Amino acid sequence: MTKAKILIIEDDKEISRLTAMYLEAENYHTQIVTDGLKAVSSVQHYQPDLIILDLMLPGLDGISICKQVREFYVSPILVLTACADDMSEVSLLKLGADDYLIKPVRPHVMVARIEALLRRSQIAKATTANKLVVGQLCVDSAKQLVSYNSVAIPLTTAEYEMIHILASNAGNVVSREDCCRSLRGIDYDFNDRSVDMRISGLRRKLNDDHPPYKKIITVRNKGYMLIND
Repeated sequence: MTKAKILIIEDDKEISRLTAMYLEAENYHTQIVTDGLKAVSSVQHYQPDLIILDLMLPGLDGISICKQVREFYVSPILVLTACADDMSEVSLLKLGADDYLIKPVRPHVMVARIEALLRRSQIAKATTANKLVVGQLCVDSAKQLVSYNSVAIPLTTAEYEMIHILASNAGNVVSREDCCRSLRGIDYDFNDRSVDMRISGLRRKLNDDHPPYKKIITVRNKGYMLIND
């Protein structure tokens, strides 16, 4: 069973071949790029779970590649360098890499670093998947906690359900029917003011309780909308 996809960006054909061979023996799927000019497009097309990137490359150096791919790529980048003096940990972070190894690379150390980076990446993705972020508002679905401007907001269960459905549809109108359905045990009724009460409570806790509203707006005859700012 293949563990993950790894893109090896290395111009030394023997090093790249041996690296790929060792990783494939560990059930990783690999692809090799030897030309720096082809590296960025290869990341876009291959969509690897991790990149092994040599700093010294023909066409486009590793530093430039790292900066460019970081504009769209969020998974780990493991840099290979020929000398420890080539970069400090500070410059490494500024570069956008997650870790580095000094050549010659010991295979078992490389695999251990890769496994650690992939574990961290999976945890980060799982954590992000449980959060809805709309501007300064953060709704943590796993913990059922809401914060605004990094300050926790105490909400009732009904208010949490309401802000969750609004955040899930940020920038779009949520009908009163859907708002009612999000409030457990409440059936929709045009005369039911429970939705308005929850919206009013949320606005107050978001310091947005005076019209014109800036965060949760009322769309006449349609419903409510959380502004995606």
